[in-house]
Amino acid sequence: MNKLAILEGLLFVVGDDGLTLKQICEIMELSLEEGKDLIIELKRVYDDESHGIKINILGDRFKLSTKKEHREYYQKLIETPENSVLSQAALETLAIVAYNEPLTRMEVDEIRGVNSRDMLRKLVAKGLIKEEGRSELPGRPILYATTNEFLDYFGLASKEELPKFEKKVEEIVDDTDLYHSKYVEEE
Repeated sequence: MNKLAILEGLLFVVGDDGLTLKQICEIMELSLEEGKDLIIELKRVYDDESHGIKINILGDRFKLSTKKEHREYYQKLIETPENSVLSQAALETLAIVAYNEPLTRMEVDEIRGVNSRDMLRKLVAKGLIKEEGRSELPGRPILYATTNEFLDYFGLASKEELPKFEKKVEEIVDDTDLYHSKYVEEE
């Protein structure tokens, strides 16, 4: 098996979380020296101008990222009209922020039930949400809120024009009797 290809795939799969040298070595069953050599070799491959990605070393983690010299093209991709249509996940994340702002990524994750880091980044890049400051919670996580572009995108004059919910999620859950069914077994 091609160890470079395996390392490349691992770094792709973990995305922005990256991997430590120790994790790479444990997963691929390599010595620390073999792991270092493999990372150096893959880094050399990506350093060639024929590749659009590179290996970043952030703290003790290795991760794949795009090359800065191509930034203008990535920006064009984000700004193209075809990319202005929002996915279901983007709309879901945007609705959570709009109805609960300001809130942290962890709060969005808790409501959605999935990791929302990348989706929040995309919405920030599109200008629909912004970093609104820092929470007082431990670690001082970023707070997210909607922007004026959000209002323009949906044709709203203000947030007060957002549709109202008849019941809050908590009330719906409280009304549900999880232990008794409306269906009765016949004897």
